[in-house]
This record gives sequence, C-alpha cells and structure tokens, in this order.
Amino acid sequence: MEKLPLRVLACGDVEGRLETLFGRVRAIQSKSGRFDMLLCVGDFFSSTSDAEWAEYRSGAKKAPIPTFMLGANNQETVHYFPHDTGCELAENITYLGRRGLFSGTSGLQIAYLSGTESQDEPTPAYSFSSKDVTELKSSLLSTLNFKGVDILLTSPWPRDVESFANSPGEIDTKKCGSTLISDLAASLKPRYHFAALEKAYYERLPYRNHTVLQETPQHVTRFIALAEVGNTSKKKYLYAFSIIPMSLMDPAELVKQPQDVTENPYRKLRKGTQKTKVLGCAEQEETACQFFFDLKKHQGKKRSSDGKDRGSTQTKQAKKPSQPTGPCWFCLASPEVEKHLVVSIGTHCYLALAKGGLLPDHVLILPIGHYQSVVDLSSEVMEEVTKYKSALKEFFRSKGKRYVLFERNYKSQHLQLQVIPVPLDYSSEDIKECFITQAQEQQIELLEIPEHSDITQVVHPGTPYFYVELDTGEKLFHRIRGSFPLQFGRAVLASGALLALPQRSDWRSCTASRPEEEAQASAFRRDFQPFDFA
Repeated sequence: MEKLPLRVLACGDVEGRLETLFGRVRAIQSKSGRFDMLLCVGDFFSSTSDAEWAEYRSGAKKAPIPTFMLGANNQETVHYFPHDTGCELAENITYLGRRGLFSGTSGLQIAYLSGTESQDEPTPAYSFSSKDVTELKSSLLSTLNFKGVDILLTSPWPRDVESFANSPGEIDTKKCGSTLISDLAASLKPRYHFAALEKAYYERLPYRNHTVLQETPQHVTRFIALAEVGNTSKKKYLYAFSIIPMSLMDPAELVKQPQDVTENPYRKLRKGTQKTKVLGCAEQEETACQFFFDLKKHQGKKRSSDGKDRGSTQTKQAKKPSQPTGPCWFCLASPEVEKHLVVSIGTHCYLALAKGGLLPDHVLILPIGHYQSVVDLSSEVMEEVTKYKSALKEFFRSKGKRYVLFERNYKSQHLQLQVIPVPLDYSSEDIKECFITQAQEQQIELLEIPEHSDITQVVHPGTPYFYVELDTGEKLFHRIRGSFPLQFGRAVLASGALLALPQRSDWRSCTASRPEEEAQASAFRRDFQPFDFA
C-alpha cells in the first residue's frame, strides 16, 4: 500500500495575531482539505498578546489544527513559556522546547532549536549558545546510519544561506542570521528548513547535501523563510507542503536531484560536520530534550526534562534510537498516544498497560522523556524506574505472583520495560532455565550477568541488546549482533513451559476493544493504588 504523505503548514512570526492566523488556516482547510499540523517559527507571541491568548489558554477558543511552536526570542515574551523542556500551553497548541527532536507516530522527524544566538554567559532564556547546538548535533549524529531529519525549525535564518542561489532581496544574509544555525543545518541535513524574524519571504533554490562525484548522492534541502502573519505588504507567511517521512521513502526516490539544485551554501562547515560524526562519546556532554505532554489535563503542567542531568559522558551518546525505523508510539508528545492505558504517572516515568498485553496486568515502565534504552537513563530517571520495580514487586506478590521484566533495545525508539507477572510457584531458576533453553534453540547466547552488576556495566549506549530481569534482581543478557526475533521475550513467557499461552505470543493478535482496555486500566489503577508511590 502506498504511504500517504503528511500535509503540513508552516508559519512565520505570529506575533500574537492568533485570530488572523487561525482564520486563514480554517479558510485553507475549507478549500483544500484538512492538514495534519501547523509549525510556527519566529515570534509566536508579542508584548501585546495577552487578550487573544487568554481565550485560547482558558479553553474558550481552540486552535483548528495541532500547532507546534518554538520558544521566546526576546525577554518580553519569556513568561509565556513556563518550562524550557516544552509543554502543551493550550489545547492543540504545544511549545516544543529549547532544543530537541520530535518524532511523531507518523515517523516524521522534526529537529528544533528555539531562540536567537547569544555569546553571553549564562545564556539568556530566550537564546541558544554554541553548546546548545553542539549537544543537539551530537545527540542526532551519534544515531546509527544517520541520514538527516525531515524538518528543521529555527527562528533565525542561517548565515550565508543565499550563497550559490537566488537572492533574498533586501536581506543581507552575510550580516543577518546565525552562523550556528548554518552549522546546525549543515550537520542535520533537513529536507525542509523553516525560519523567520526578518519579516520577509524567501524560498531558496534547493541545495545538495553531498559533494558531486566524491560522495554518495543524498537528499536535497529546501530553505524557506516566512514573513509575519497579517503583514500589510502581503508577503507570504503561510507555506503548505506534503511530505512522506524519510524513514518510509524509497531510497532512490529520496535522493532524486531537482534540475534547479545548487551547491551547498555551507560547504566549508560540512567538513567540520564530518569530523563531528566520528567524535568519541567522551566529547559528548549532553543530549537534546524531547518534549512531551503531561497526560493529566492540566494545560502546560511541567514534567521533568529528559536530557539535562545525565550522570556520565558515556550515557549521552544514544538518546535517539539507534535504528529509527518507525514511529515513536511511546513519546507522550504524540497526539495519538493511547492515554487511556496509562495507569500511573511519576516525575520522570510513567506506567501503562501494554497494548495487546500477554495478560490483563501486563504493564510497561516508560520514561516520560525520550530515551532509547536503560543504559541511556540519567540517575534520577533510573531511580524512579527502580521505585516502580519495587512497587510492582509488592503489588504482584500480594496477588501470589512475581514479575519478569525484559527490554529489547533493537528496532525500537523509546525505552519500554515490559513487566509480566507469572505465578509465584515458578522459581528464579525455572524462569532462567526456560529463557536460556529457548535461546539456545534459536542460537541466541543468553548470559547471566554477575550478581550485583548492572546492565550499564556490560553494554555501551547505542549497542543493540536484549535483557531479562527477575524481581529478585537476577539478570540475563544478550548482545545483539545480527538479527533478533522481535517477540522473543514474550514468546518465551507465553510458551508451555511458563504461562502456556502460545496463541498470545504476538501482541497484534491480542488487542482488545477500547471499552475493554479502559475497563482493564481502571481495574489496574484501583488495585495498584495502595502501592503507587506516585
């Protein structure tokens, strides 16, 4: 089946003119059909935005389309953005955060950097520094087989973007814009890059991201700068386009070069980009933050950042999935996330019933922030994961059960700790023997981690692996070097040696109706409440 493209609108400086913007969006949708999202760059608010914004903030009015914005570019509007990690400010209106990458359920990858460039220390709340750009680049370039992102959102223009291309008119890109943004664009190779702030519309000719005859052909980048909403000069401030996520495209189709393609305007910077790709993890300090929604209905409520205080330099390398082959179903920013399955929300993690669970009380421990695996977690997130493990152990023991936990860091984007109860009659040795036996049958080397050792001591970030943990703390580990059966952990537990539910080894054959799922989640919340520290 052919993948339908996403229909996206991009907008320049809104400056608080919400009625003008959304009125125009409604008119476009009435004429051309529904769009999937609206991306806003530049100044979303102004110093006189309070009156119109209050109606949306209170819920009296609602944006007609999921709207995503960048943060403040000046001190006067900082107060509109309560948390630099991003949040939902009003229904259908979301602040992305200071920097990061948004992966929606469609697979579309949108990198973003809020604010304007600053050399000041400390960096103002409405600005970004060279460190911010370095950390954002490092978090993405460390991804295995990184090819680029679908969209890049920044407020400032990149410096020298007009090189080798059509003129932007009155705008002198050798004086305006940001060199750091140029560096970021050269590194991330977005298919579309949107910016604003200069009160001008400029659609640059597409430029190539490879050196002809020296490098394998890559996709092109289209840079579009947009004017301010409702400007009297009738300059274009809204841009409509369709896009199929890069991860879903045929490689040959992706790298097709249009006839008007130009040389890369950041040629000199690209040499530095290639060096960045091979930097060791010792030079990577911190990864970008992935924004998320608070599942509770309090608009704009903060949930803690996922990327600010990781303990070691080594854990910074693989925040993004090492194999981003599909949508991130567990990133809470996704408007399609099945929130009715969530049964507990902590500060850094949440608990949710598994979709198509092996059993009705099959649950997942997931970080609220966008982490790929256990070895990437910061100390505070890991501490809360441990609390959930302890709570679940007590909960299941009260029901005459014990849990088996497993994680597959392979062909996944967001950390999922699968927690499945089994009868207490099964000893640790019984469970371990079952896993090891079935692993051997499939030529999988499953090794027991020495007592008191931790998973982070045996594997580096970005390494594919599978591991099992019992509620006693005993662990089995397999380093994935080739292919790996995606349902292995579940299939072992469903086998005749344990739960004897082979027909439920694949979650897709176990999905329930929405009312059934809601009833199961309600029952679990009620029973788990005495044990829920959150």
